[in-house]
Amino acid sequence: MAKNILVTGGGGFLGSAIVRQLTARGDRVTTISRSLYPELSALGVKQIQADLSTPGPVEAACNGMDVVIHTAAKPGVWGKFDDYYRPNVLGTKNVVAACKKHQVPVLVHTSSPSVIFDGTDMEGINESYPYPSRFATHYTKTKAEAEQLVRAEAKAGAICAVVLRPHLIWGPGDPHLVPRVIARAKKLVKVGSRDNLVDTIYIDDAANAHVLAADRLAENPGLSGRVYFISQDQPIPMYEMLNGILAAAGLPPVTKTLPAGVVWCVGALLEAGYKTLDIQAEPPMTRFVAKELATAHWFDIRAAKKDLGYSPGITVEEGLERLAEWLRQQ
Repeated sequence: MAKNILVTGGGGFLGSAIVRQLTARGDRVTTISRSLYPELSALGVKQIQADLSTPGPVEAACNGMDVVIHTAAKPGVWGKFDDYYRPNVLGTKNVVAACKKHQVPVLVHTSSPSVIFDGTDMEGINESYPYPSRFATHYTKTKAEAEQLVRAEAKAGAICAVVLRPHLIWGPGDPHLVPRVIARAKKLVKVGSRDNLVDTIYIDDAANAHVLAADRLAENPGLSGRVYFISQDQPIPMYEMLNGILAAAGLPPVTKTLPAGVVWCVGALLEAGYKTLDIQAEPPMTRFVAKELATAHWFDIRAAKKDLGYSPGITVEEGLERLAEWLRQQ
């Protein structure tokens, strides 16, 4: 049976992939984003152009919805705190308040594994891993606050919601990871001497996990309040993944190596310099990115498999082949 579904950030990389899957199965989809997207109009999607940090449009958009999938957020590791707080925290507060007012039966909130990243290796950890005592970036701090808000309201019974933590979404159309790797191809170095493992998630699988979460929560409201890691369930060495992206773009692999401590210090110096000179652009290296590149991060997704029925639909290798074909067409 077709449902009325609102996707926040529906024009984004993840949001648009979710919209495509929902419309393909016949759901009536509405999106709310800061911009209008012709490709969504072509799918018959109703678009609302608004800022999520403004309550009125969000409240109106949630009225009559069977499901809200909240993907909208500001990503990144650099910038002013308020630029992250408004969309990530205030936006989520408004979505939650609107879901409460209109008694929306299902809310799926997109978070990130970075909300629990403490700078150390994270190997096979599950959803019980605690939040760190300090957050390294405005993004991780605000996403953690938003996630905790959703969890608290769900556990109190005010809303029916689950939280998904997709890790490093990539694939054709990726505006974040893939272009960053390609743009910095000549400057990339291997950080540290270890083959630290990382697990990512291909865009179609990330979208499918959200659709499954919405369906399963509707069937079993007892899942409300839970958090789920989602990934390819295929940890591989960090630089095997980066070199795979480079190969898809027809570029040579990373060959140089620098000690992790040296790269961290470079990041610290660059951050200090950019702040002193009030440079708005992101530094080519930061302490957070240096730590991410030097550590392992892959997660136990058994809970998502059990509760949501999630399993990856394609392998990393298949995804890289699709990425290479898409890049050739560009």
